[in-house]
Amino acid sequence: MKTVILIGALGKMGQAALTGLGNQRVITAGRSGEVDHIVDITNEQSIRELYETVGNFDAVVNTVGFCEYANFTEMTEAQWMTTVMSKMMGQINLVRIGQEYIADGGSFTLISGILNVKPIPFAIADATTSGAIDTFVKCVSLEMPRNIRINVVNPTVLSEAWDVYGEMMPGFEPVSGRLVGKAFERSVDGFINGEVIVVDA
Repeated sequence: MKTVILIGALGKMGQAALTGLGNQRVITAGRSGEVDHIVDITNEQSIRELYETVGNFDAVVNTVGFCEYANFTEMTEAQWMTTVMSKMMGQINLVRIGQEYIADGGSFTLISGILNVKPIPFAIADATTSGAIDTFVKCVSLEMPRNIRINVVNPTVLSEAWDVYGEMMPGFEPVSGRLVGKAFERSVDGFINGEVIVVDA
């Protein structure tokens, strides 16, 4: 049994990931709510405090990355930076700092999203940072120390979130949280490394 830190555990994507982590000891984390630990991935000190408090762990699964949505011509630098600092740098820092603490042979699993492959209006920042994370994972897997693995789950919209996002995504077929959970399970329990695990209908 591995000890897994699940960040964003209370969200819909976090709940999807949880369905694939049933064989592990899961430590939950998030910005608020009834989780084991509070963490803000946009704050380096908060990330470091999380790892130091947990102590020994074998895997980190992140399911959060806040994105601003707006038409490109109207999007401000502040909106861009909010997305970059959360979905891109927040996740990079989870790995950059986490590689100091994680067990030998441990793994990181990040989150991107289908919009860098299938763009929709108003989602340019989400698409751009998702593409950056996919590239980061493929490249940094070649540099990770101590046999540490890293992968990213790139899912389409969840069936459980269709009531929120469906109107934005005409022509998309949602997938179940259980299916997305299998992707997280492959990353944590398997031996793949540097993979973008696409979950699409």
